[in-house]
Amino acid sequence: MRTVNMEDTVKIFKSTRELAHFFALKLAAGIRETPESRFFSLALSGGSTPGVAFEYLASNFREHIDWQKVWLFWGDERCVVPDSYESNFRMAEESLLVHISIPASNIFGIKGEADPVTESERYEAVVRQHIPSKHGIHQFDLMMLGLGQDGHTASIFPENIHLFNSDRLFEATENPYNKQKRITATGKMINQARSVVFLVTGESKAEVVARIIKKKDGWEKLPASLVHPQNGQLLWLLDDRAASLLNL
Repeated sequence: MRTVNMEDTVKIFKSTRELAHFFALKLAAGIRETPESRFFSLALSGGSTPGVAFEYLASNFREHIDWQKVWLFWGDERCVVPDSYESNFRMAEESLLVHISIPASNIFGIKGEADPVTESERYEAVVRQHIPSKHGIHQFDLMMLGLGQDGHTASIFPENIHLFNSDRLFEATENPYNKQKRITATGKMINQARSVVFLVTGESKAEVVARIIKKKDGWEKLPASLVHPQNGQLLWLLDDRAASLLNL
């Protein structure tokens, strides 16, 4: 692992497994340090790399994390039924949830089968009810994010980048490429998290990673470039291939 201290902290790993191991250690430490009087809130992401991280947690940290202390949320969801192969909930359930001892009452999924606008309002109310706030600001303890080749993160795409400035915590939106309805956390929710972690792997992500981290031409038009926790930590976890154009 290499650590690069820039404006954000970037950690580069030789393999996805090493990346997943580091993430698991960070998560375990955060949960362990959480006072007994409250839960540790984790917002999950969809995507292939988070999926690898979930599988690693299930295989290696099933007994090393007190899952009873964890509240699970999602940063975004596709508007599909929960058993759809496109469902972020299904991916997390199959790769992690069925393998760990976590009470069903600790799992707060987005209902992708519901009306998107109504569900985004319901889910925001659930988050406001359960996530502690300070001066009216609700903070996830840790929020996982993926990164698309177009620079999107959660379900905020360049075409709907205005959602980063929404006054809401969650919004109904759509994938501009296939018009699929989605529900996503907004910039207001993302940038209030105590810790935000991008998990990015693969050569196909190298160009967009370099554009955002090195602030190359057009970087400010990419939603992921707007992720800067106001009172927390931003961490980029990359494999060698995703970091290959950083020239570090």
